[in-house]
Amino acid sequence: MSRTFTVSVGVPITYPACRGNPGRIEHGIARRYGMEKTTLGKTSLMVGRLGVGLAQLGGLSTDDAEMAGRILGAALDGGINFFDTAECYGNSEELIGKTMAHRRDEIVLATKAGHLSNGSSGRPWTGPTVRNSIDRSLVKLRTDHVDLVQIHADNISAPPPDDVIQAVMDAKESGKTRFVGYSGENEDAEWAVRSDLFDTLQTSFNLVDQRARYNLFGEAKSRGIGIIAKRPIGNATWGVTFQRDGDAGLTGTNLERLKRSQAMLEMGPLDGAPQDPIGLALGFVLAHEDVHTAIVGTRSLDHMLANIAAIETTVPIAEGVVAELRRRFDLVGREWRAID
Repeated sequence: MSRTFTVSVGVPITYPACRGNPGRIEHGIARRYGMEKTTLGKTSLMVGRLGVGLAQLGGLSTDDAEMAGRILGAALDGGINFFDTAECYGNSEELIGKTMAHRRDEIVLATKAGHLSNGSSGRPWTGPTVRNSIDRSLVKLRTDHVDLVQIHADNISAPPPDDVIQAVMDAKESGKTRFVGYSGENEDAEWAVRSDLFDTLQTSFNLVDQRARYNLFGEAKSRGIGIIAKRPIGNATWGVTFQRDGDAGLTGTNLERLKRSQAMLEMGPLDGAPQDPIGLALGFVLAHEDVHTAIVGTRSLDHMLANIAAIETTVPIAEGVVAELRRRFDLVGREWRAID
């Protein structure tokens, strides 16, 4: 059965210059305070190559608004303008709205819909749930529109129900969002790219999770789809050592990432690689031009400042190091599936 959805063509926008320093344009890429910016696929949104994922921030109490404001303000002042949240990320949206509404024009604001959040009723992955979620997000974020609404595809298989897709398309048509995207991995992400329904794809990509090089990047580029890399530091498992399951205090997907990193590290030293594993991880991901922005989560001001410093002092990393990390993954990880 054919699947038809009603949507108007997104109108290209000019993203306003950041306060204080509009940056300079070189070959279509802007820099501000050392932060490289590029266009997010076909959306015309200018985003920093480093973005911030705000699931962890959602764990803060609304009484912690001052700390949240300091973290988010430091991100903006450091050139990070892509903020990725979701209604199901605790207090994240409310804290963004409470602390950053006065700087809304500096932010490329993305949220997600699909899950039920605390206090909401109905069933997940239905059109009404998605519509209500988007409306609640706008209220919490204190804005009349977001720049990107993404279908939050955790725990469902593609394609999503037709009424879910139509709900995000209606949000685009009505101006509640400028663009629509999809968040998912593996075959679900492949479907999203081939569907020609979405402007962006958010998917896992890092040192030990490079499957997107094979199955996503080329097709996404040919269709103009913006790539948002999540988990770019692989939950900080690179370089952690363990002798048997549980030794590092990790379980589940983090333990799997740890095993993968050990398999790649056992192939020998990485000559010329930065000593800082976070800088190495970010440098590897951002060496791929198909990745438009990589989102790193934190609820620590120190970690936010360290991430910005890593971009300014460590990135880019040597091309030979990037090539060696690709080679090692090709040898031992070609059959590894992406991990959410």
